[in-house]
Amino acid sequence: MTTTRMTATRLGRTALAAGAALALFAALPTSSAHAANGTFLYHSVEAGDLQMDNPANGECRLLVQGGATSASNQTDATATVYFDHGCEEPSGTLRPGQSTGFFGSLPHSVMFN
Repeated sequence: MTTTRMTATRLGRTALAAGAALALFAALPTSSAHAANGTFLYHSVEAGDLQMDNPANGECRLLVQGGATSASNQTDATATVYFDHGCEEPSGTLRPGQSTGFFGSLPHSVMFN
């Protein structure tokens, strides 16, 4: 009978450890492993038409050559554009398939979620 109790205790501990490992794995961030599928198109006064293909989610990307005067989000992720170069001062969002023009202060960076 002692052997049965020890076996049940070991099984319980093994199940508890496996459950804890699964919970830890599920909580790990996965945004850096995924990319927005598609193309983000934008226009810069200095460089003309530019694009980003399959940009990584959660990564701040610069809108080079003076910022964007217009943008078209042809990805499957929401694009948040920012006034600054470090994705800290949000300007607005572009849902998948949405396009817009920018006037006044231009956005200088973008991040996909």
